[in-house]
Amino acid sequence: MRILIKGGTIVTASEEFQGDVLVEGETIRAVGQHLNLPADQVIDAAGKYVLPGGVDQHTHFSALCNVGDQDTAGYETTDAVVVGGTTTVVDYAPQDPKTGLLDSIDYRINVRAKDKACVDFALHGMVTEIMDSMFDEIAQFPEKGISSIKIFMAYNGSPLLVDDGTFFRILECSRKAGVTVFVHAENGEILDFLRRQCVKNGQTTPHYHYVSRPPFTEAEAVRRAIYLAGQTDTPLYIAHMTCRPALEALLQAKGTGQRVYGETCTHYLTTTKEVLDNPDFDEAAKFVCSPALRDQEDCDALWAALNSGLLNAVVSDHCGIDVANLKQVGRNDFTQIPNGAPGAADRMHMIWTEGVAKGRISRQKFVEITATQPAKINGIYPRKGHIAVGCDADLVILDPDYRGVIHLEDNPNGVDYNIYEGREQLGRVETVLLRGRVVVRDAQFVGEYGQGQFIPAKMYGSCYENRG
Repeated sequence: MRILIKGGTIVTASEEFQGDVLVEGETIRAVGQHLNLPADQVIDAAGKYVLPGGVDQHTHFSALCNVGDQDTAGYETTDAVVVGGTTTVVDYAPQDPKTGLLDSIDYRINVRAKDKACVDFALHGMVTEIMDSMFDEIAQFPEKGISSIKIFMAYNGSPLLVDDGTFFRILECSRKAGVTVFVHAENGEILDFLRRQCVKNGQTTPHYHYVSRPPFTEAEAVRRAIYLAGQTDTPLYIAHMTCRPALEALLQAKGTGQRVYGETCTHYLTTTKEVLDNPDFDEAAKFVCSPALRDQEDCDALWAALNSGLLNAVVSDHCGIDVANLKQVGRNDFTQIPNGAPGAADRMHMIWTEGVAKGRISRQKFVEITATQPAKINGIYPRKGHIAVGCDADLVILDPDYRGVIHLEDNPNGVDYNIYEGREQLGRVETVLLRGRVVVRDAQFVGEYGQGQFIPAKMYGSCYENRG
């Protein structure tokens, strides 16, 4: 099957030009101007942008909630994700109970995602139960195509918490294997103290979620994580950064030449903590995520950090946790509200709307932070995140003239709410190709469940390449 995309404006992280793209099978075969080549199908992209399919390097599909005993929405709900222009996710693979890292990864590929995923996916290992065997398992990550591992410095009293000694040993083992270490950086001990203090004082509404997770707890953990990584010379990636003090710690470390990097999330760029003050529990609980939402000044600082290159990716931190069921557990105690919200389906549209359309970032920066850099960081570039001969034909055609409003009913995400409900949308993904096959047409899913494939990653991703 040969598909020719004609007359669009092709945008990559490094250039922008009007041209054509020829797709043959699953691969891009030609990119240029005025390609007059035979094709089985011609797609007219005049007046529209042709972008690489988005890469979301931070999602949690079919994962146990941090509170409760139910999983987040599964891989079958990634139909909404591809409609939103993301064609690859790098999903976290938490350990199943009493199960090692490698067996949990295999189970996720062969059972949890099999015949369900509508997007391609790579995986991060994720420590959710400390075992002596995990250190040897990290050495086997290259054989599994897993180029990263995540640890949590928060969630005291739960299996998620990784103590500093174990963190240090994981850093050592990862450095030897060429694995990048991702970290959820919040001071779990202080958070636990503040949360318990709130409950003791009868302060139990969602408002106290952000009160009990002040910015300094994130900044302290970022500094400590950076210091530990520096002792082993291991590249470190700070997940979901939210605030100015944490950004200052990142900037300082990069100034010394240390290989440390950071991402932020769509919601930290577009939403402030005041939504947690809503007296309607159901509305406020939708926005309980960790780290907590911050002030407008922090949102502005995050946009500036993306433009300067201090941060190099925008992710969704997608957690499909419903309000009607799971979040009700915390109705009388905010500490029991499962943390997280859906967002993978809206990441590209919200960053285009609030970033590109409103002049905060360029189109090339958009591609860089939503596709190219995440692919490089996770060892799946140039197969993913780029438009060039030989790349997978993951392509998005976006209409910049679209004007609308985000509604859950237009692109159901498998959860009973959308945190961007009612928000303005400028520009819309109209057509998506996944490995050369049209899977979204006229902003509607026309693909098949199970079309997504596991994409093995190469070790020594881009975080290993440069210092500072």
